Amino acid sequence: MVSAIFLAAGQSKRLIKENKLTKIFKKKPLINHSLNSLVKSKVSNIYVVLGHEKNNVKKILINSKKISFIFNKNFRKGISTSIKCGLNKISKKNKGFIIVQSDMPFIKTNHINRICSSIKKKNHLVHALRFKNRVGNPIGFDISVLSKFRKIKGEYGAKFMVKKLKKKTNFIKVSSSKIFKDFDLKKDFN
Repeated sequence: MVSAIFLAAGQSKRLIKENKLTKIFKKKPLINHSLNSLVKSKVSNIYVVLGHEKNNVKKILINSKKISFIFNKNFRKGISTSIKCGLNKISKKNKGFIIVQSDMPFIKTNHINRICSSIKKKNHLVHALRFKNRVGNPIGFDISVLSKFRKIKGEYGAKFMVKKLKKKTNFIKVSSSKIFKDFDLKKDFN
């Protein structure tokens, strides 16, 4: 069993007076692009971590029995607080977990499934997508890495753990850097 932590608590600070997750991209809210890929994937359950404008974000999300919601009351203190909120829900019975950003619309089900398959083989602690020499999100982890995340603070997230555990990482090749594109600015939506 592999679970996913779906990070959707951010404040969209670089997009003035708008929440990027609720903004429309290709005829649907940005957040539903990556969430849809996750729902269709082999992950067993998805913990959506909400924070900023939690009610507005929650009401536009697609429905699935796989989804559970968590509210991160400390979302202003950085991405690490949302990761920790999600990790508190991960069962030790899991083989591993995947941390997924909600502002990356080009993540496909295939990418998630490749990470799930890599986790289930139990040969590595970290499972990261890579295009050429660039590592991106989402990133998967063996369940044994759970305790290492307890020490992260502020804006340190999953990529920090890849750097820390580089020698124990399975780098999964992808054919385009497009999947690593996250949306932060108005021009990203064009």
